[in-house]
Amino acid sequence: MSDSEQTRQGKPHPRTQAVWAGEGGVHMQRATQVPVVHSVSFGYDDLDEWRSVALGQTEGHIYGRNTNPTVAVFEEKLRVLEGAEAATSFSTGMAAISDTLFTLLEPGQRVVSVTDTYGGTNRLFSEFLPRVGVQVTLCQTADQAAIETAIDGGLRVLYLESPTNPTCKVLDLERLSARARAQGAIVVVDNTFATPINQHPLELGAHLVVHSATKYLGGHADALGGVTAGDAALIKAIYRRREITGATLHADAAYLLLRGMKTLALRVERQNHNALAIARHLRAHPLVEHVFYPGLEDHPNHDVAKRQMPGGFGGVLSFQLPGDFAVVKRFLPRLRWAHRAANLGAVETVVAPPATGSHVELTAEERAALGIPETLVRYSCGIEDVDDLIADLDQALEGSQSA
Repeated sequence: MSDSEQTRQGKPHPRTQAVWAGEGGVHMQRATQVPVVHSVSFGYDDLDEWRSVALGQTEGHIYGRNTNPTVAVFEEKLRVLEGAEAATSFSTGMAAISDTLFTLLEPGQRVVSVTDTYGGTNRLFSEFLPRVGVQVTLCQTADQAAIETAIDGGLRVLYLESPTNPTCKVLDLERLSARARAQGAIVVVDNTFATPINQHPLELGAHLVVHSATKYLGGHADALGGVTAGDAALIKAIYRRREITGATLHADAAYLLLRGMKTLALRVERQNHNALAIARHLRAHPLVEHVFYPGLEDHPNHDVAKRQMPGGFGGVLSFQLPGDFAVVKRFLPRLRWAHRAANLGAVETVVAPPATGSHVELTAEERAALGIPETLVRYSCGIEDVDDLIADLDQALEGSQSA
């Protein structure tokens, strides 16, 4: 939907929602910014009121492991941005993913996913879920027919990540969601790479969307967090598990994430622009073997990405260098305008090979089996001037070959 179409329908644009959503109430002392509430407990003189709140019959807060006023605003802002019925937050993105999956799946049930998922998620599929009797089927991400065949075989959950980390493959969320719904399955989509600015999986048929809020939502690499949003009944069940297992988002982190989300649209739009320009430049660079970015016209999933990511193609690209891992070791330290770190989505450019970042938990052989070469570099664009970033990449590439 274009900006003008959204305005005509009377629906605020995500740029506006990122600033205002969830913040319409009157805060303490009429503050214009959401206060950070550090109190662990919330007191009641009236025992009937206390019990009503504790049972969820009346809105309010009882204990910080369960809910918190600052955290509640963060959850509401994300709920609005994703167009969800409800949302619940977590201490980290992996807590959101793991609690969601363990809530939805029981021994003997089956989850279908793809080989191209974040390394921690892949570990859940390869190690932790099978340990409790959950059947896991991982399909080659690029093989649409294989995914559909696996879905047709029956499943409880279809778990998708699009674009994928780190090779930026794009899945047809609408088509796969419809296929899974026909089997009575629950569809979960990791929307961390795309953000609610670029993509809305719930509109494409997903039941639930998960985020590592640490990444783009916060945007400043200073707060850990995760969130799941979607169907209200499912969120209620996921929240129930989280309040007992205790992976609670802290009020301080919620405040930092809220502050970051006010500039989410501005940041993501700039990062989209930078990533596309850099991907086009590197595609023509003689010292780069291959570039993975769905915004490139020759990307195998470009048409799908163009349809389901109307806001942009994201701020992350990856590229493969010629040679062996020694080239990567020479290249990375030469970059001036990039943190060499295991993160993405920050205002600063962040760069990492999967061998030390997204898929460090896997062996070289396991990464190769997932189609992740050791000479792959994941490049998360910041909001710097794109000409400076391109010049920096050029000098680092040239220097890495001459060493």
